[in-house]
Amino acid sequence: MFTGLVEEIGQLQHVTSRGEAMVLTVRAGKVLSDVKLGDSIAVNGVCLTVTGFNASSFSADVMPETYRKTSLSALRIGTKVNLERAMQAGARFGGHIVQGHVDGLALITATYEDSNAVVYDLKLQEEQALRYIIPKGSITIDGISLTVVRVEGSTVTVSIIPHTLAETALQYRKPGDVVNIECDIIGKYVEHLMGFQAPARSAAHAGSKTSITTSYLQEHGFL
Repeated sequence: MFTGLVEEIGQLQHVTSRGEAMVLTVRAGKVLSDVKLGDSIAVNGVCLTVTGFNASSFSADVMPETYRKTSLSALRIGTKVNLERAMQAGARFGGHIVQGHVDGLALITATYEDSNAVVYDLKLQEEQALRYIIPKGSITIDGISLTVVRVEGSTVTVSIIPHTLAETALQYRKPGDVVNIECDIIGKYVEHLMGFQAPARSAAHAGSKTSITTSYLQEHGFL
């Protein structure tokens, strides 16, 4: 699990591709300070497993599903990427719950200044993800925990302070670039539970309604 607080900007050093399978080698510094084989490091918001490392870089496999669902397939040697190690128990929780499981891609359609902030308009390519995104809610963009300013149609707007921009690879992104999006996990679980139908335990229960509904939650004091 991650928090969406980027620890450093890494740089793609080498890519080995075979069909839709890849091995990435990323030049890094801070995230290597206590790295071990099998550790999780988020690369542009994608949770990857460390399969090798040395004093200045680490390697990770990208499987076909990740290749197809994220922007990692478009990375080129020299590209700057956001890096974050998995969260330690007992550490400060400065962002929000981030799994490193990308929900889809978004196209940067515009960037503009708003006083001391920079605003990004993002058009989601997977519109079904919109049901999990609400104004003032949390969203992860290339591994960065951000707050949604507004949602209009399939466009999501976020605002970024200078410190966040300077400390992340988002400073190198421009209109026309594609970024990874991860929605807040809480909404996903609520949606699943509200529609869940458990298998009947016996013939006697075969006709019983087992889904969680709004009235059920109200009756039992959850709402």
